[in-house]
Amino acid sequence: MTDLHAAAKRCLEAADPAEKLRLTHETWQAFRAGEWRADPASPPPEPIGPPGRPAKPQLVNARQLPQRGLGSEAGRVALVHAVAHIEFNAINLAWDAVYRFRGMPADYYRDWASCAHDEARHFALLSDRLAELGHAYGDFDAHDGLWAMAEKTADSDTARMALVPRVLEARGLDVTPGMIERLRGLGDERTVAILEVILREEVAHVAAGTRWYLYCCERDNLDPIETFFTLLRDYMGVSLRGPFNRPARLEAGFVEEELDRLAALAPTG
Repeated sequence: MTDLHAAAKRCLEAADPAEKLRLTHETWQAFRAGEWRADPASPPPEPIGPPGRPAKPQLVNARQLPQRGLGSEAGRVALVHAVAHIEFNAINLAWDAVYRFRGMPADYYRDWASCAHDEARHFALLSDRLAELGHAYGDFDAHDGLWAMAEKTADSDTARMALVPRVLEARGLDVTPGMIERLRGLGDERTVAILEVILREEVAHVAAGTRWYLYCCERDNLDPIETFFTLLRDYMGVSLRGPFNRPARLEAGFVEEELDRLAALAPTG
């Protein structure tokens, strides 16, 4: 067998999107076939740094990104590009979860390798849609908020599981239904179909975050609800926005008490 951590590192470091997708799909298929395993003798992870990514898009502060309405074709293209950027980051986040955190159960590595495979499919769907619209990934500026949180949580699997899937990625569960509704009203059924696939599969990805966050809390004898809100405060302050998609978040493993407390913390504007 070959070391899964080393394979995850190769996927993480690939800068060309096509190469990252190829390696991701090959690694997932080989893992499913039993050709890879998380080797306890693998060298320890290197300090986290920027993942492999193309020279474009240019990464800027989120406040510098223009606000474009979905009523224009330019706005719709910018939306597809923004979601593609999220999915590209999500490939790297999943592989970093495999590479960085050692000594976890085999199902942990299966969950995040599977997630990387899903995110790569999502990115490919969105890249194809961008091509149909006359554009490509990298044509618009983007921000680096997802990876910045990966760097902040590189020394804690508990914080990573709490804050990346259950906060940043879970935001997609909240906002995607509204995007679907607006795009359907504009007759963009092609983009709607892609977003519906992503929304359905992202519930399972957030659920994986919940599952392994709860595992970490049980392992370390931590109260999961109090720890979640402590981590939110320590890493993010109160920079949350609502409203929250309660049905999807409940399906993804949140409990009512968490959602009530999140709603009390976050403005709905």
